[in-house]
Amino acid sequence: MKKGILLIAAVGTMFFTSCKDGGNNASEKVKAENVDAAAARDSKATVYPELSFDETEFDFGNIPQGNPVEHVFTFTNTGRAPLVITNAKSTCGCTVPDYHKNESIEPGETGEIRVKFNGSGRGQVQKTVTISANTENGQERIKIKAFVETPENAS
Repeated sequence: MKKGILLIAAVGTMFFTSCKDGGNNASEKVKAENVDAAAARDSKATVYPELSFDETEFDFGNIPQGNPVEHVFTFTNTGRAPLVITNAKSTCGCTVPDYHKNESIEPGETGEIRVKFNGSGRGQVQKTVTISANTENGQERIKIKAFVETPENAS
Protein backbone atom coordinates (compact mmCIF):
# COMPACT_ATOMS: atom_id res chain seq x y z
CA MET A 1 0.00 0.00 0.00
CA LYS A 2 2.81 2.41 0.91
CA LYS A 3 4.55 1.70 -2.41
CA GLY A 4 1.35 2.51 -4.29
CA ILE A 5 0.95 5.85 -2.51
CA LEU A 6 4.61 6.75 -3.15
CA LEU A 7 4.22 5.87 -6.83
CA ILE A 8 1.11 8.03 -7.18
CA ALA A 9 2.84 10.90 -5.34
CA ALA A 10 5.89 10.64 -7.61
CA VAL A 11 3.79 10.63 -10.79
CA GLY A 12 1.71 13.54 -9.50
CA THR A 13 4.84 15.53 -8.67
CA MET A 14 6.25 14.95 -12.16
CA PHE A 15 2.93 15.95 -13.71
CA PHE A 16 2.60 19.22 -11.80
CA THR A 17 6.24 20.27 -12.08
CA SER A 18 6.85 19.40 -15.71
CA CYS A 19 7.92 22.27 -17.93
CA LYS A 20 5.48 23.22 -20.65
CA ASP A 21 7.64 25.38 -22.87
CA GLY A 22 5.33 25.22 -25.83
CA GLY A 23 8.29 24.90 -28.21
CA ASN A 24 9.86 28.23 -27.19
CA ASN A 25 13.54 28.44 -26.35
CA ALA A 26 14.06 29.78 -22.81
CA SER A 27 17.09 31.86 -23.87
CA GLU A 28 14.90 33.77 -26.32
CA LYS A 29 12.82 35.04 -23.40
CA VAL A 30 15.80 36.85 -21.81
CA LYS A 31 15.78 40.53 -22.68
CA ALA A 32 19.09 42.18 -23.52
CA GLU A 33 18.31 45.28 -21.44
CA ASN A 34 17.78 43.07 -18.37
CA VAL A 35 21.19 41.47 -18.89
CA ASP A 36 22.81 44.92 -19.20
CA ALA A 37 21.04 46.15 -16.06
CA ALA A 38 22.20 43.07 -14.12
CA ALA A 39 25.79 43.57 -15.30
CA ALA A 40 25.73 47.23 -14.18
CA ARG A 41 24.27 46.24 -10.80
CA ASP A 42 26.90 43.52 -10.29
CA SER A 43 29.78 45.84 -11.19
CA LYS A 44 28.67 48.29 -8.48
CA ALA A 45 28.53 45.49 -5.93
CA THR A 46 32.28 44.87 -6.22
CA VAL A 47 33.70 48.33 -5.52
CA TYR A 48 36.67 48.40 -3.19
CA PRO A 49 38.54 51.00 -1.21
CA GLU A 50 42.06 51.72 -2.39
CA LEU A 51 44.93 52.45 -0.03
CA SER A 52 47.25 55.01 -1.70
CA PHE A 53 50.33 56.02 0.30
CA ASP A 54 52.23 59.26 -0.22
CA GLU A 55 55.33 57.04 0.11
CA THR A 56 55.69 53.30 0.64
CA GLU A 57 59.30 53.32 1.82
CA PHE A 58 61.21 55.57 4.21
CA ASP A 59 64.96 55.68 4.84
CA PHE A 60 66.03 56.94 8.27
CA GLY A 61 69.63 57.16 7.06
CA ASN A 62 72.36 56.58 9.67
CA ILE A 63 71.12 56.19 13.25
CA PRO A 64 73.00 55.28 16.44
CA GLN A 65 72.33 51.75 17.71
CA GLY A 66 69.57 51.75 20.33
CA ASN A 67 68.26 55.16 19.23
CA PRO A 68 64.48 54.87 18.69
CA VAL A 69 63.08 56.61 15.60
CA GLU A 70 59.62 56.87 14.06
CA HIS A 71 58.01 57.91 10.81
CA VAL A 72 54.41 58.67 9.85
CA PHE A 73 53.14 57.20 6.59
CA THR A 74 50.20 59.19 5.24
CA PHE A 75 47.63 57.53 2.99
CA THR A 76 44.40 58.39 1.19
CA ASN A 77 41.43 56.17 0.42
CA THR A 78 41.30 56.69 -3.35
CA GLY A 79 38.74 53.93 -3.86
CA ARG A 80 34.95 54.10 -4.00
CA ALA A 81 34.11 52.33 -0.73
CA PRO A 82 34.94 52.92 2.95
CA LEU A 83 38.39 51.65 3.96
CA VAL A 84 38.88 49.63 7.16
CA ILE A 85 42.34 48.61 8.36
CA THR A 86 41.99 45.47 10.46
CA ASN A 87 45.65 44.76 11.24
CA ALA A 88 49.19 46.03 10.76
CA LYS A 89 52.17 43.93 11.74
CA SER A 90 55.90 44.09 11.18
CA THR A 91 58.50 41.48 10.38
CA CYS A 92 59.95 41.71 13.91
CA GLY A 93 59.25 43.09 17.37
CA CYS A 94 61.72 45.96 16.93
CA THR A 95 59.28 47.69 14.56
CA VAL A 96 55.85 48.65 15.85
CA PRO A 97 53.07 50.11 13.67
CA ASP A 98 50.50 52.38 15.30
CA TYR A 99 47.19 52.86 13.46
CA HIS A 100 43.46 53.35 13.99
CA LYS A 101 42.18 49.78 13.98
CA ASN A 102 38.75 49.05 12.49
CA GLU A 103 37.88 52.72 11.88
CA SER A 104 36.04 53.53 8.65
CA ILE A 105 37.93 55.89 6.34
CA GLU A 106 35.59 57.23 3.68
CA PRO A 107 36.63 57.70 0.02
CA GLY A 108 38.82 60.79 -0.32
CA GLU A 109 39.74 60.88 3.38
CA THR A 110 43.31 60.54 4.65
CA GLY A 111 44.81 58.59 7.51
CA GLU A 112 48.15 57.83 9.10
CA ILE A 113 50.21 54.84 10.17
CA ARG A 114 53.05 55.65 12.58
CA VAL A 115 55.95 53.19 12.44
CA LYS A 116 58.33 53.09 15.41
CA PHE A 117 61.74 51.41 15.11
CA ASN A 118 63.83 50.88 18.24
CA GLY A 119 67.21 51.11 16.47
CA SER A 120 68.25 47.53 17.14
CA GLY A 121 70.56 45.54 14.93
CA ARG A 122 73.65 46.73 13.16
CA GLY A 123 74.53 47.77 9.68
CA GLN A 124 71.86 48.09 6.98
CA VAL A 125 68.43 46.99 8.21
CA GLN A 126 65.11 46.91 6.40
CA LYS A 127 61.74 46.16 7.99
CA THR A 128 58.38 45.59 6.32
CA VAL A 129 54.96 46.41 7.77
CA THR A 130 52.07 44.41 6.30
CA ILE A 131 48.70 46.13 6.45
CA SER A 132 45.53 44.04 6.30
CA ALA A 133 42.53 45.96 4.99
CA ASN A 134 39.36 45.49 2.98
CA THR A 135 41.10 46.46 -0.28
CA GLU A 136 40.90 44.26 -3.36
CA ASN A 137 44.36 42.79 -2.61
CA GLY A 138 43.62 42.45 1.10
CA GLN A 139 47.18 43.40 2.06
CA GLU A 140 49.46 46.34 1.42
CA ARG A 141 53.10 46.82 2.44
CA ILE A 142 55.24 49.72 3.59
CA LYS A 143 58.95 49.60 4.43
CA ILE A 144 61.49 51.38 6.57
CA LYS A 145 65.22 51.11 6.38
CA ALA A 146 68.20 52.51 8.23
CA PHE A 147 71.92 52.05 8.69
CA VAL A 148 72.38 51.25 12.38
CA GLU A 149 75.76 52.49 13.58
CA THR A 150 77.44 50.61 16.41
CA PRO A 151 80.01 52.46 18.52
CA GLU A 152 82.77 50.72 16.54
CA ASN A 153 81.54 51.91 13.11
CA ALA A 154 80.27 55.38 14.11
CA SER A 155 82.23 58.22 12.63
